[in-house]
Amino acid sequence: MTARRTVTVDGSPVHVLDSGAGPAVLMLHGSGPGTTGSGAWATTAQALGTSWHVIAPDQAGFGRTPLPAGSRGGLRLWTEQAASLMDALGIEHYAVVGHSMGGAVALALAAARPQQVTRVVAVSTMGAPGAPLSADLDALWAAPASPSGARDMLSRLVLDQALVTDEAVDARASAMQAGAAAFASLFPPPRARWAADLTLSAQTLAAVRAPVLLVHGVEDRVTPLATAAQPLLEHLADVRLHVFGRCGHVPAIEHPQEFRQLLSCFLDPDRDH
Repeated sequence: MTARRTVTVDGSPVHVLDSGAGPAVLMLHGSGPGTTGSGAWATTAQALGTSWHVIAPDQAGFGRTPLPAGSRGGLRLWTEQAASLMDALGIEHYAVVGHSMGGAVALALAAARPQQVTRVVAVSTMGAPGAPLSADLDALWAAPASPSGARDMLSRLVLDQALVTDEAVDARASAMQAGAAAFASLFPPPRARWAADLTLSAQTLAAVRAPVLLVHGVEDRVTPLATAAQPLLEHLADVRLHVFGRCGHVPAIEHPQEFRQLLSCFLDPDRDH
Protein backbone atom coordinates (compact mmCIF):
# COMPACT_ATOMS: atom_id res chain seq x y z
CA MET A 1 0.00 0.00 0.00
CA THR A 2 1.31 3.45 -0.93
CA ALA A 3 0.16 6.59 0.82
CA ARG A 4 1.10 10.25 0.68
CA ARG A 5 0.67 11.98 4.00
CA THR A 6 1.92 14.83 6.12
CA VAL A 7 3.85 14.25 9.34
CA THR A 8 4.49 17.00 11.87
CA VAL A 9 8.22 17.13 12.63
CA ASP A 10 9.50 19.61 15.24
CA GLY A 11 6.38 21.69 14.69
CA SER A 12 6.69 21.79 10.88
CA PRO A 13 4.82 19.72 8.26
CA VAL A 14 6.80 17.18 6.22
CA HIS A 15 5.12 15.59 3.20
CA VAL A 16 5.98 11.90 2.89
CA LEU A 17 5.54 9.04 0.42
CA ASP A 18 4.95 5.98 2.63
CA SER A 19 5.00 2.60 0.90
CA GLY A 20 5.11 -1.08 1.82
CA ALA A 21 5.90 -2.88 5.06
CA GLY A 22 8.96 -4.55 6.56
CA PRO A 23 12.48 -3.22 7.15
CA ALA A 24 12.49 0.57 6.90
CA VAL A 25 14.32 2.46 4.14
CA LEU A 26 14.49 6.25 4.23
CA MET A 27 14.96 7.59 0.69
CA LEU A 28 16.25 11.15 0.27
CA HIS A 29 16.02 13.09 -2.99
CA GLY A 30 18.55 15.44 -4.56
CA SER A 31 18.60 19.22 -4.89
CA GLY A 32 17.37 19.94 -8.41
CA PRO A 33 14.52 22.43 -8.74
CA GLY A 34 11.19 20.61 -8.89
CA THR A 35 12.55 17.50 -7.16
CA THR A 36 10.29 15.70 -4.66
CA GLY A 37 10.48 12.51 -2.67
CA SER A 38 7.79 10.76 -4.69
CA GLY A 39 9.12 12.08 -7.99
CA ALA A 40 12.60 10.79 -7.26
CA TRP A 41 11.75 7.46 -5.65
CA ALA A 42 8.18 6.26 -6.37
CA THR A 43 9.23 3.98 -9.24
CA THR A 44 12.10 2.51 -7.23
CA ALA A 45 9.85 2.01 -4.21
CA GLN A 46 7.29 0.22 -6.36
CA ALA A 47 9.97 -2.04 -7.83
CA LEU A 48 11.27 -2.95 -4.36
CA GLY A 49 7.83 -4.37 -3.64
CA THR A 50 5.73 -4.53 -0.51
CA SER A 51 8.36 -6.23 1.66
CA TRP A 52 10.18 -2.96 2.39
CA HIS A 53 8.81 0.01 4.29
CA VAL A 54 9.88 2.95 2.14
CA ILE A 55 9.68 6.50 3.50
CA ALA A 56 10.46 9.17 0.90
CA PRO A 57 9.95 12.71 2.23
CA ASP A 58 9.95 16.01 0.45
CA GLN A 59 12.85 17.64 2.28
CA ALA A 60 12.42 21.18 3.62
CA GLY A 61 12.05 23.68 0.78
CA PHE A 62 11.08 21.02 -1.77
CA GLY A 63 7.69 19.81 -2.96
CA ARG A 64 5.02 20.20 -0.31
CA THR A 65 7.38 20.55 2.67
CA PRO A 66 7.96 24.20 3.58
CA LEU A 67 11.10 25.61 5.12
CA PRO A 68 10.65 26.10 8.86
CA ALA A 69 10.21 29.72 9.87
CA GLY A 70 13.52 31.59 9.73
CA SER A 71 15.39 28.77 7.97
CA ARG A 72 17.17 28.84 4.60
CA GLY A 73 17.78 25.12 4.38
CA GLY A 74 21.19 23.50 4.45
CA LEU A 75 22.80 20.23 5.47
CA ARG A 76 22.18 20.62 9.20
CA LEU A 77 18.45 21.30 8.77
CA TRP A 78 17.92 18.46 6.31
CA THR A 79 19.85 16.02 8.49
CA GLU A 80 18.04 16.97 11.68
CA GLN A 81 14.68 16.90 9.94
CA ALA A 82 15.34 13.41 8.53
CA ALA A 83 16.33 12.09 11.97
CA SER A 84 13.32 13.72 13.62
CA LEU A 85 10.97 12.38 10.94
CA MET A 86 12.02 8.80 11.69
CA ASP A 87 11.65 9.51 15.42
CA ALA A 88 8.16 10.90 14.81
CA LEU A 89 7.25 7.76 12.88
CA GLY A 90 8.55 5.58 15.73
CA ILE A 91 11.10 3.83 13.52
CA GLU A 92 14.20 2.87 15.52
CA HIS A 93 16.37 1.21 12.87
CA TYR A 94 16.51 2.00 9.17
CA ALA A 95 18.66 2.08 6.05
CA VAL A 96 19.12 5.36 4.20
CA VAL A 97 19.32 5.84 0.43
CA GLY A 98 20.21 9.31 -0.80
CA HIS A 99 20.73 10.81 -4.24
CA SER A 100 23.16 13.71 -4.80
CA MET A 101 22.36 16.21 -2.02
CA GLY A 102 20.40 13.41 -0.37
CA GLY A 103 23.55 11.28 -0.33
CA ALA A 104 25.35 13.91 1.73
CA VAL A 105 22.36 14.05 4.09
CA ALA A 106 22.34 10.25 4.33
CA LEU A 107 26.02 10.14 5.30
CA ALA A 108 25.59 12.97 7.82
CA LEU A 109 22.59 11.17 9.30
CA ALA A 110 24.55 7.93 9.60
CA ALA A 111 27.30 9.80 11.45
CA ALA A 112 24.82 11.48 13.78
CA ARG A 113 22.69 8.39 14.43
CA PRO A 114 25.06 5.38 14.38
CA GLN A 115 22.71 3.29 16.52
CA GLN A 116 19.75 3.83 14.19
CA VAL A 117 21.18 3.79 10.65
CA THR A 118 21.89 0.24 9.50
CA ARG A 119 23.11 0.83 5.93
CA VAL A 120 23.73 3.73 3.58
CA VAL A 121 23.43 3.90 -0.21
CA ALA A 122 24.80 7.21 -1.54
CA VAL A 123 23.97 7.64 -5.23
CA SER A 124 25.81 10.27 -7.33
CA THR A 125 26.52 11.75 -3.95
CA MET A 126 27.71 15.09 -2.74
CA GLY A 127 29.59 15.34 0.55
CA ALA A 128 33.23 14.60 -0.25
CA PRO A 129 35.65 16.94 1.55
CA GLY A 130 36.86 19.70 -0.74
CA ALA A 131 34.58 18.77 -3.65
CA PRO A 132 34.16 21.86 -5.86
CA LEU A 133 30.92 23.17 -7.31
CA SER A 134 30.74 21.79 -10.83
CA ALA A 135 29.62 23.99 -13.71
CA ASP A 136 26.69 21.65 -14.31
CA LEU A 137 25.51 21.74 -10.70
CA ASP A 138 25.79 25.52 -10.74
CA ALA A 139 23.64 25.60 -13.90
CA LEU A 140 21.19 23.11 -12.45
CA TRP A 141 20.61 25.21 -9.31
CA ALA A 142 20.20 28.29 -11.53
CA ALA A 143 17.75 26.70 -13.99
CA PRO A 144 14.69 28.91 -14.57
CA ALA A 145 11.26 27.43 -13.88
CA SER A 146 10.28 27.14 -17.54
CA PRO A 147 10.15 24.43 -20.21
CA SER A 148 13.51 25.57 -21.59
CA GLY A 149 15.00 25.56 -18.09
CA ALA A 150 13.61 22.10 -17.42
CA ARG A 151 14.95 20.74 -20.71
CA ASP A 152 18.42 22.18 -20.06
CA MET A 153 18.46 20.75 -16.55
CA LEU A 154 17.33 17.27 -17.58
CA SER A 155 19.88 17.24 -20.41
CA ARG A 156 22.64 17.75 -17.85
CA LEU A 157 21.37 14.96 -15.61
CA VAL A 158 21.46 12.08 -18.10
CA LEU A 159 23.92 10.80 -20.67
CA ASP A 160 21.30 9.41 -23.08
CA GLN A 161 19.45 12.45 -24.38
CA ALA A 162 16.61 10.22 -25.61
CA LEU A 163 15.48 10.19 -21.98
CA VAL A 164 14.78 13.94 -22.20
CA THR A 165 11.29 13.50 -23.62
CA ASP A 166 8.67 16.21 -24.04
CA GLU A 167 6.60 14.48 -21.36
CA ALA A 168 9.52 14.52 -18.90
CA VAL A 169 10.24 18.17 -19.67
CA ASP A 170 6.59 19.19 -19.17
CA ALA A 171 6.37 17.31 -15.87
CA ARG A 172 9.58 18.82 -14.53
CA ALA A 173 8.67 22.34 -15.69
CA SER A 174 5.35 22.08 -13.86
CA ALA A 175 7.07 20.87 -10.68
CA MET A 176 9.69 23.62 -10.95
CA GLN A 177 7.03 26.29 -11.30
CA ALA A 178 5.08 24.96 -8.31
CA GLY A 179 8.15 25.12 -6.06
CA ALA A 180 9.88 28.16 -7.53
CA ALA A 181 9.36 30.53 -4.60
CA ALA A 182 10.78 28.17 -1.98
CA PHE A 183 13.64 26.96 -4.18
CA ALA A 184 14.78 30.52 -4.91
CA SER A 185 15.84 30.91 -1.28
CA LEU A 186 17.87 27.67 -1.11
CA PHE A 187 20.82 28.19 -3.47
CA PRO A 188 21.16 31.88 -4.42
CA PRO A 189 24.47 33.00 -5.99
CA PRO A 190 27.34 32.79 -5.32
CA ARG A 191 26.57 29.07 -5.19
CA ALA A 192 29.97 27.62 -4.23
CA ARG A 193 29.06 28.27 -0.58
CA TRP A 194 26.07 25.93 -0.81
CA ALA A 195 28.22 23.16 -2.27
CA ALA A 196 30.65 23.75 0.61
CA ASP A 197 27.77 23.49 3.09
CA LEU A 198 26.99 20.04 1.70
CA THR A 199 30.53 18.71 2.15
CA LEU A 200 31.33 16.59 5.19
CA SER A 201 34.46 16.77 7.30
CA ALA A 202 36.85 13.85 7.59
CA GLN A 203 35.81 13.64 11.24
CA THR A 204 32.13 13.31 10.35
CA LEU A 205 32.83 10.66 7.72
CA ALA A 206 34.96 8.72 10.19
CA ALA A 207 31.95 8.58 12.50
CA VAL A 208 29.91 6.64 9.91
CA ARG A 209 29.82 3.07 11.22
CA ALA A 210 27.20 1.60 8.90
CA PRO A 211 28.23 -0.19 5.71
CA VAL A 212 28.12 2.24 2.77
CA LEU A 213 27.49 1.58 -0.91
CA LEU A 214 28.48 4.38 -3.28
CA VAL A 215 26.78 4.23 -6.70
CA HIS A 216 28.00 6.54 -9.44
CA GLY A 217 27.88 7.07 -13.19
CA VAL A 218 31.19 7.39 -14.97
CA GLU A 219 29.77 10.20 -17.15
CA ASP A 220 28.29 12.18 -14.25
CA ARG A 221 28.94 15.88 -14.91
CA VAL A 222 26.95 17.21 -11.95
CA THR A 223 28.93 15.37 -9.26
CA PRO A 224 31.94 13.97 -11.14
CA LEU A 225 33.19 10.57 -10.07
CA ALA A 226 36.77 11.75 -9.46
CA THR A 227 35.83 14.54 -7.05
CA ALA A 228 32.59 13.22 -5.55
CA ALA A 229 32.74 9.45 -4.97
CA GLN A 230 36.37 8.41 -5.18
CA PRO A 231 37.61 10.67 -2.33
CA LEU A 232 35.02 9.14 0.00
CA LEU A 233 36.74 5.76 -0.30
CA GLU A 234 39.58 7.17 1.79
CA HIS A 235 37.33 8.36 4.62
CA LEU A 236 34.65 5.71 5.18
CA ALA A 237 35.42 2.69 7.31
CA ASP A 238 33.15 0.17 5.54
CA VAL A 239 32.62 1.22 1.93
CA ARG A 240 32.31 -0.13 -1.59
CA LEU A 241 31.84 1.69 -4.92
CA HIS A 242 29.76 0.54 -7.91
CA VAL A 243 30.36 2.47 -11.11
CA PHE A 244 27.93 2.39 -14.05
CA GLY A 245 29.42 2.90 -17.49
CA ARG A 246 27.44 5.00 -19.96
CA CYS A 247 25.64 6.72 -17.12
CA GLY A 248 25.24 10.29 -15.95
CA HIS A 249 23.84 11.64 -12.69
CA VAL A 250 20.73 9.47 -12.25
CA PRO A 251 21.49 5.72 -12.32
CA ALA A 252 17.98 4.95 -11.05
CA ILE A 253 16.61 6.30 -14.36
CA GLU A 254 19.47 5.43 -16.69
CA HIS A 255 19.99 1.82 -15.51
CA PRO A 256 16.79 1.13 -13.56
CA GLN A 257 16.73 -2.67 -13.41
CA GLU A 258 20.38 -3.10 -12.49
CA PHE A 259 20.16 -0.23 -10.00
CA ARG A 260 17.19 -1.78 -8.21
CA GLN A 261 18.86 -5.19 -8.07
CA LEU A 262 22.02 -3.62 -6.67
CA LEU A 263 20.00 -1.70 -4.11
CA SER A 264 17.95 -4.70 -3.02
CA CYS A 265 20.99 -6.96 -2.65
CA PHE A 266 22.90 -4.43 -0.57
CA LEU A 267 19.99 -3.54 1.69
CA ASP A 268 19.39 -7.21 2.54
CA PRO A 269 22.32 -9.43 1.51
CA ASP A 270 20.74 -12.47 3.22
CA ARG A 271 17.54 -12.39 1.19
CA ASP A 272 17.10 -14.81 -1.70
CA HIS A 273 17.13 -12.60 -4.79
